[in-house]
Amino acid sequence: MRLHWSSRSPFVRKVMVVAHEAGLTDRIERVPTVVALTRPGLDLLPTNPLGKIPTLVLEDGTALYDSVVICEYLDGLSGQPLLFPPAGPARIEALRRHALGNGCMDMLLLFRTEMGRDQPDRRILDGFAAKQAAVLAALEREAPALADTPFGIGQVAIGCALSYLDFRWPQAGWRGDHPALAAWHEGFSARPSVQATAHIDA
Repeated sequence: MRLHWSSRSPFVRKVMVVAHEAGLTDRIERVPTVVALTRPGLDLLPTNPLGKIPTLVLEDGTALYDSVVICEYLDGLSGQPLLFPPAGPARIEALRRHALGNGCMDMLLLFRTEMGRDQPDRRILDGFAAKQAAVLAALEREAPALADTPFGIGQVAIGCALSYLDFRWPQAGWRGDHPALAAWHEGFSARPSVQATAHIDA
């Protein structure tokens, strides 16, 4: 399998964490691919018309996207899926947590894009700041449950979102006001799958 990949993408990192958890990294060839709002990845469009990473190309040429689809596919290849619960309340809870983490990643990427403009719109930046504060507050309340339930796709997405916040905004200082979440993220960061997929700005 070939994965269109970047060490800077939190969505790619999420996929790679799942690949490590499933023991599948030796079956995945990483293809460095650069895409952005201003660089639509024209070479990628025939494979993924959305021009986004991650994109996983299977051995038969089938392309899978977006990241959660790839994650569930890889989890299914592990022989005994662990990160996506079967249908029922546990799965809905895992997907809800995944949506929160994934949405946070989306928000951070859009915030970074707005900050890169010559004249960022202060109203947009204030909106991002309000949403980020709300996300962190919600995750602080949820931190005990994150620790007490089996590690799954929800924890992967939330952990990768917080790690991306650290990567791009190391000065954010979110831990001081969110001690339970900080303690949970410390444990997340110690997992071998997370340590093996650290962001590199290259």
